[in-house]
Amino acid sequence: MKKVLYIFLSLLIIACSKEEHDLTVKVNVNGLKKGVLYLKKIKNNNLITVDTVAVNGQSDVELRAASLQSPEVFYLFLDKNSSEKDQIKFFADKGITEIKTSVKNFGLEAKINGSEQQKIYEDYRLVMSRFNEQNLDLIKERFEALKKGDTAESNTIQEKSDSNLKRRYLYTVNFALNHKDSEVAPYLALTEIYNAQVKFLDTINNSLTPKVKASKYGKELQEFIDEIKQSEK
Repeated sequence: MKKVLYIFLSLLIIACSKEEHDLTVKVNVNGLKKGVLYLKKIKNNNLITVDTVAVNGQSDVELRAASLQSPEVFYLFLDKNSSEKDQIKFFADKGITEIKTSVKNFGLEAKINGSEQQKIYEDYRLVMSRFNEQNLDLIKERFEALKKGDTAESNTIQEKSDSNLKRRYLYTVNFALNHKDSEVAPYLALTEIYNAQVKFLDTINNSLTPKVKASKYGKELQEFIDEIKQSEK
């Protein structure tokens, strides 16, 4: 009887340890000898930890997430006994996502191979980096103009900056409309142009495919628009 009970408990422990996961993130951080990696995501407007792994000499590690209903943005944090500034943001879907980077340039040189949404998101971020560079140049130029007391030049630069912001908004709207079958579209509406005119958000929302509308970010976009319209009544 004791033997049967022992076998039953052993099988129960094994079954519990084999928890199924929707997402596996395989990580390789070149140069990392010791530290802690955290897999996080946003839930109820809070950044929560999904999984944690301590690195102590091993070069390859895995983090996992369960209950992934639709493609979602995750964050990979590296704690080197310092502030949590080292992070990598990526779009993940069910299956495997591979991330290769280094300790020195953890968030800057990350190579991510995984979901189709990640590829689309990277295309968007590449163009956004150009807009950001232009904006930084304009900020520098305006600062120099103000130092010289050249108000006219400062105003001209400000107009260019405003125009750059409008072009960025319009690019984001068009990008979302061109990717209406991807969960990236509602995510961009919620994070990049949430303060745009509601007509732009509505246009994106109405263009989404049924699958994307039913996704996490599709539902959140609909709720967000409904809240805006309700507040404007």
